[in-house]
Amino acid sequence: MPRWESDAQGRLERAALELFESQGFERTSVAQIAGAAGLKERSFYRYFPDKREVLFAGDELEAHLVAQVEAADPGLTPIEVLLSALGTAEEIFRPREFLLRRGRVIAANPALAERDLIKLADIADALAPALERRGVEPGKARFIIDVVLSIHRRAMPRWLAEPDTTLSRLMAQAVAELREAVMPSAPTTRRQGKPLD
Repeated sequence: MPRWESDAQGRLERAALELFESQGFERTSVAQIAGAAGLKERSFYRYFPDKREVLFAGDELEAHLVAQVEAADPGLTPIEVLLSALGTAEEIFRPREFLLRRGRVIAANPALAERDLIKLADIADALAPALERRGVEPGKARFIIDVVLSIHRRAMPRWLAEPDTTLSRLMAQAVAELREAVMPSAPTTRRQGKPLD
């Protein structure tokens, strides 16, 4: 991702992460982040509304996912559409090491953990109308989104830990685990001469 490596937004993100790690989120100011990135404080606000947002990639992921849903083959089921969209999310993710460090910082800071949940809810809110435009009833759309985001949450840590595996493959593995949990395979038994379905 060479563009990200050299641009102002990327420098701000890296500087914020380093400061959050070294001195803590609460003790880090926007001015310090901008200074460490070699920018003025006002430059920070061109990219982010506040210091919490610096670790959440703006609306990039949300826009990417909505575009993927809208462009998906009409013959796909809603779950297939969402799984496919989230499987391509790694195209816009930051470098793996950055994401691992970012995850540790978020987990250690309640304000950032709360913001992470809000961003996830924002993504769900954006995906719902995209599914509805494909003819999915609103309540069903939200249910499907919640299921697929849970699958993504299961796959994401594995993807970060396994650099040679694609996110889409790990999501398929999580789908298989969910299927097994919901409908475990069991030996066929007979009752009154008929196999159980």
